[in-house]
Parts: sequence; C-alpha cells; structure tokens
Amino acid sequence: MKLKFKTQDFQTQAVQAVVDLFTGQEKTQSTFSVVDERQMSLLSDWGQGNALYISPEAVTANMHTVQKRNNLPLTDTAETMQFCIEMETGTGKTYVYTKTIFELHRKYGFTKFIIVVPSVAIREGVYKSFQITQEHFGLQYGNVPCRYFIYNSAKLSDVRQFATSSNIEVMIINIDAFKKAENIINQSQDKLGGETAMGFIQNTNPIVIIDEPQSVDNTPKAKEAIASLHPLCVLRYSATHREKINLLYRLTPVDAYQMGLVKQIAVSSNQVAGGFNQAYVRLLSVSNEKGFKARVEIDAKDKTGVVKRKAFTVKPGDDLFLLSGQRDLYEGYTIAGIDCTPDFEHVEFGNTQEVALGKAIGDVDENIIKKAQIRRTIETHLDKELRYLDKGIKVLSLFFIDKVDKYRHEDGTAGIYAQMFEECYQELMAKPKYAALQSRFPADVSKVHNGYFSQDKKGRLKDTKGDTQADDDTYNTIMRDKEWLLSFDCPLRFIFSHSALREGWDNPNVFQVCTLIEQKSTFLDLTPCFNLRKLPSLPALRAVVAGQVTPGLYPAFRRRKLHIPHFRPKGRKLAHSTAPPLPTEPACAGLRRGPRFGPS
Repeated sequence: MKLKFKTQDFQTQAVQAVVDLFTGQEKTQSTFSVVDERQMSLLSDWGQGNALYISPEAVTANMHTVQKRNNLPLTDTAETMQFCIEMETGTGKTYVYTKTIFELHRKYGFTKFIIVVPSVAIREGVYKSFQITQEHFGLQYGNVPCRYFIYNSAKLSDVRQFATSSNIEVMIINIDAFKKAENIINQSQDKLGGETAMGFIQNTNPIVIIDEPQSVDNTPKAKEAIASLHPLCVLRYSATHREKINLLYRLTPVDAYQMGLVKQIAVSSNQVAGGFNQAYVRLLSVSNEKGFKARVEIDAKDKTGVVKRKAFTVKPGDDLFLLSGQRDLYEGYTIAGIDCTPDFEHVEFGNTQEVALGKAIGDVDENIIKKAQIRRTIETHLDKELRYLDKGIKVLSLFFIDKVDKYRHEDGTAGIYAQMFEECYQELMAKPKYAALQSRFPADVSKVHNGYFSQDKKGRLKDTKGDTQADDDTYNTIMRDKEWLLSFDCPLRFIFSHSALREGWDNPNVFQVCTLIEQKSTFLDLTPCFNLRKLPSLPALRAVVAGQVTPGLYPAFRRRKLHIPHFRPKGRKLAHSTAPPLPTEPACAGLRRGPRFGPS
C-alpha cells in the first residue's frame, strides 16, 4: 500500500505562521571553516550554516502580524526566538513541520534543522514520516536534495556531513543523546580534528524543532541542552504545551473535531451489577509487629447508607459485621486468626472461610472481566468492518497488556489472553450476522492477531518500560510495518503490545483500544487514545488525511468513534454500558466515567 497526501488549509496556515516570522530575510547562508578529519592534510572544508539578517525588532513585528492574523494574544517580544505551534494530536503535526522545513529553505535558504524528540517511539515515528512523505515533498519542491538521519554516536561522520553540506540537512535526535556532558556528542574526537560533534552543530546555527516539548525540555538541564545547540530559533510543536511561548498557531481539540479532522472517542464499559449484595473481603497486608494485625478491604455502609469499598486495619477478634456498618452479609466474619508465615499469609474467619494475601473472596474472577473486555473489543471491531469494508477501509484493534507472558509464553505457546481472544473471535465470527466477513478474512484465527514485544539477547520476549534500548526492536518493527498493516493483503487485524507502547505509534486505522493492564490508578495515560484519533487511510494509492474524504463518505467519517473498552468494578454480574456524551475533553480507558468527545 502506498500513501498519498493532500494539501490541507489548516496545515498550510500552520506552516505559513512560521514562515512569515522571517519576512524581510534575504535568501542566504553563512559559511565557516571546518578542519579536515585527515590529520596530515592542510586543506579545510567550508561549513554551511543558517544566518539571520533581520533585527529582533523585525522578528517581533512579524510575530505580532502572525498572532493578529490567527486571533492569538500578542506577546511582548520574540527576543528568546522560541515559538509554539499548538496542534491537536492526529492532525498532521509532523507533516506540518516537515513542510515548514522545505518552505523555510525555499524562501530563505535555511538548510540546517534538528528535530529533538523525547523517546525512541517518537524518533522512529518521525523518521518513518520523512520516508513516507519523501516523494510527496519531492514533487512539491522540485526534488530539492534533502538528507534526513537519526543521530548515532557511532557515526559521527553524519554530523560532519550535516555541517559541511549545502543541501537541506535534518538531524533527528533524542534529548538524552546530548543533555549530559559525558555524552559522546560533547566529547572531543580525533576523527573530527579534535573538535566535538556539538561544536560542528553549533556553528551551523540550526533551526531546532522540538516534538512534544512538554516531554523534552521540561527540566533546567534539558533547557540548557537545547540552548547549547546555538539555535537560530526554536519551534515547539505539541497538542499539550506546558509552557506557551510566543504562540503562533492553535488548533484545539474542539476545532479538530468540529472540522472533522479526528475520530470521536467513546468509552465502552464492562461493569458488574449488584456486586454489593455479597460479602467482599480483600486481604491487603499482614503484620506481626507489636501484635498480629491485617489490612482488609470490605464494602462498608457509611452514615448516609451509601455502600463504598473501604480499607480497615483489623486484629484477632474484630468483627467485620460491625466495621461494615452492620451489614447482614458480614455476619460470621470475625477475625479468627492471622498467619504471617512467608508465602502462606492469610486470614481465617470465624465461619471457617479464609482469604490469602492479595486475594479476595466475594469478588469477580479477574479472567472473566478480561475475557469480557476482549469479547467486547472484537465485537465492536467486527461491527466496524461490516460498515467500512465496502468503502475500502481496513479496521485495526489494539490491545495493551502489562505482561508478555499473558499473550505468549517463553516457549512460543499461546498465553491466556491469546487463548481468550481466539475463543471469542471464533464464537463471534460463527454468527450469521458476520457471514460477509467469513469469506473476506482467513479462517485460520492465528493469522488475524499477533504481538509486538521486545526480546532479550537469547530471543526471549520480555516486559519493558518503553524508554530503554530494548524497546528499539519493538518500535522498529511496528513502524516498518505501518503501511503493510493498512493493506488488506496483510491478514493481521488485531495487535497486542506491551503497555509501555504509549506514544509515538499512531496507526490511523486503529478503531478500538483495549487495555488489559493491571490498573494501579484510576487514571491512565491518555496518549495512546489521542495518538489513534487520526482518521483512517484508504487504499488505491491515496490516503484520507485530516478529514479529506470523498463527499459521499464524509458524513460517516465525522461520526467515527475510537472505542475504549474498560472495566468498572461495581459488583458481580457483567453488563455493557456506554457513558453519555459530555461536551468536554475526551476520556480514555481506566476512567470511572467514560465521556465521549464532542456532540453525539
């Protein structure tokens, strides 16, 4: 599958906001001497850098013109040469700053650009975006030479070429690669004539583009690192700026939704009905310091008669009937004994029942809940396929898990989540309702789902945190497979990945996200939801970008939803619900309420 792109007015406005900052600038470059790396040679190369020939006052005046045009507050001065562009996630932020690079070169001759990113995932996503858009921008700008590369401390020759080339040079680099004095980029190198790679970069006065600044220069040390690049200016692109410095352009979530640029978010909940009608006890901890005691969680009635889950510290002889507000369900639940023996910790009650450490009685089996989530995701996925297959849209679903072993064991056999998935998928696909899909997709269920996980040196799958070198192979695989996943030639429709994969991977055809992780907090990171709000891509050598679809399809796309199945612990019997629409911010899995984004 090959992607093509259309010119969008809102993206053009964002590009022009930056380009117009330098109105009055001549199209020129600066030069500087670069010592040849061959020590025996007396010859020198000439470096090519950016140069600004208009005054700070002129830049400030240009900034005010841009801000007035975009109905934004006027800021006092552009002296810091830092500027913010605010664009809702999923509206083509990377595309916009890539086009900005070409426009700045076309109009002013600027050639040196550095894109600073916070993580491996975003770095790979940016690099992939340059690959995908290379032909598109080549046609727009007369195939002007442009080299883009990921900084690698083992290939400092790339930095030398960055400094000496007269063509457009784009370096993509992680903030962690240069914010410490001990980083190789800051060390003198014989291959660079005793100079540092940072010295070469500084002489070019690069235009620095920060992707997600709230995660890049969020510490004093990181801010110093950005300043150490000696940038001509810093362009900050994000949907959620912590610091809004000289805002030039803004596309809010409401703007994006009203313009039909992103998917709507809807949260589908599995909740348990009538769960307070049985005795629930969870053993949180035990201790024998200063006497035996335990920490238990029960369903207790408060003074107003409302039943809520509450934790109590108990000791032998305490009666849960009294602690619960005299609820009849807890009659007989007197603490008879507390065992603190390692690996055998438990509490015994007067009615002979026992509860082990970390376990609960009177609670719903966790696997029943997870299976209900998986089933709901598959069902929603299949319903989407019935609606969109004839329009040429491939539907994908993404499952986030916290432990690889739950999907695939070390020996390659299926884990419990894979088994649940295949059972639910086969059961649903056998329904007459989905007969049209049975002939379209392979009968072999193992081909419709797969997982992307990091591996150790022995090739064994492992859990990761998402910010280590071990995650590189995961991100690389996913980003390389992006176009393949969008193609109907690829049978894969359901993707399992580690919960660490929370940003950077933003396949536009993901319609469902299911989080099968152990929730330690009521709120989860919303990033994966927002990254997947992009409108889907169509085959036939074209892409639906930012709401630009054929007139006959557009009404359906405006109401498209990104479904987030999650669980709300309310009792025993599982029931499906969809939260009512709220005219506020979008919500994601793990929230106790599940508002949908935008009007219903």
